[in-house]
Amino acid sequence: MNLLRRTKPLVFFDLETTGTDPATDRIVEIATLRLDPDGGRETRTRRLDPERQIPAEATAIHGIRDADVAGQPTFSRIARGLLEFLGDADLAGFNIARFDAPLLDREFRDCGLDLGLPRRALVDVMAIFHRKERRDLGAAVRFYLNREHEGAHGAEADVLATAEVLEAQLERYPDLPRTVPELEAWCDARPRDAVDRSGKFVWKDGRAVFAFGKFQGRSLEDVSRSERDYLEWIVRSDFPSDARQLVQKALGGEYPRPADRSD
Repeated sequence: MNLLRRTKPLVFFDLETTGTDPATDRIVEIATLRLDPDGGRETRTRRLDPERQIPAEATAIHGIRDADVAGQPTFSRIARGLLEFLGDADLAGFNIARFDAPLLDREFRDCGLDLGLPRRALVDVMAIFHRKERRDLGAAVRFYLNREHEGAHGAEADVLATAEVLEAQLERYPDLPRTVPELEAWCDARPRDAVDRSGKFVWKDGRAVFAFGKFQGRSLEDVSRSERDYLEWIVRSDFPSDARQLVQKALGGEYPRPADRSD
């Protein structure tokens, strides 16, 4: 990492978990790579007992079964040592801003410890990838159809190319669903208990709770009564419109209920 100037350690980390919800899922494996400014380098990997059954759909992704974590320590057993290992390091990883960092932060808070995310820089390699490498229709046409997208941003050319790209995707990936409803469900990356389309809030015991930020795991209703400034900041910021609408209603005393889920 000679091209990146650093005055503090930088720790790359990755989590394997019981699911995709940072507010409720647990870690089953954590790997870290610590790079010190003086050139020191240390890698650690640890399996963890999540104290719950690992769903089959999670095992299908990372290959870790209940038997693989039997007898392993819980996160609470290793939390203090992990926090000491991290020290004042900044953090890096792939998709950590949306998933790994919030989930790790919540695991520490469940143990009564503070990861101190606001004091650490977060370098999300996925964000660099997505900003530097185009992910528009022209890039999809080039990748899947092996040609340039002539007439880009003309409505007819775009819609015809999009249909061709989908056909090419179905040919390339035999595991993709073959019905429209199943494909729609496959494309929906929200947690299954998401309140809004972006998954910023999830249902817990019939209440909408934060799935991100410093109030992760707390209900929207509770936060609206004690931290109105934070909700007002969300309304003013670049959050998805449906999430901002939920918060705006909460500021007025109107709270979502499970039957209100946005689909």
